[in-house]
Amino acid sequence: MLVNPANIASTESIRDISEDARAMGLQIQVLNASTSREIEAAFATLVHDRADALYVAGDVFFTSRRIQFVTLAAHHRIPASYANREAVEVGGLMAYTADRADMYRQVGAYTGQILKGAKPTDLPVLQSTKFEFVINLQTARALGLEVPPQLLASVDEAIE
Repeated sequence: MLVNPANIASTESIRDISEDARAMGLQIQVLNASTSREIEAAFATLVHDRADALYVAGDVFFTSRRIQFVTLAAHHRIPASYANREAVEVGGLMAYTADRADMYRQVGAYTGQILKGAKPTDLPVLQSTKFEFVINLQTARALGLEVPPQLLASVDEAIE
């Protein structure tokens, strides 16, 4: 798993992941990167440690470096999952993320309430309830991965 240590929300959200992974019989290694060079160094570590896969945590800087991630993952043949669909659109393997259209609707509803006089501190904190799962089938084939039909049936979008 790769996180940007400068992103507090991202680093806090992974606190319990190692314990949860162990409970499922998995081993998780958390790598940090906040620059392009650190991303390259993280991939060198993944290759050296023979990682089976990579999860790239959600981060604006990471989204801006999506081409770098996709290129490195393809070069090193590392199946990678992303926290945003933009990486999958440019060749990343897959993403599971909050549905942005639904998020924007919620922002609009909150904005409307505030414009009508509601105090922001009186509004409840909401979490996403609608998510999307996107797979790039061309990338899966390039990695030699077969996407099982039952998994393919559950995707919101399969990119060719």
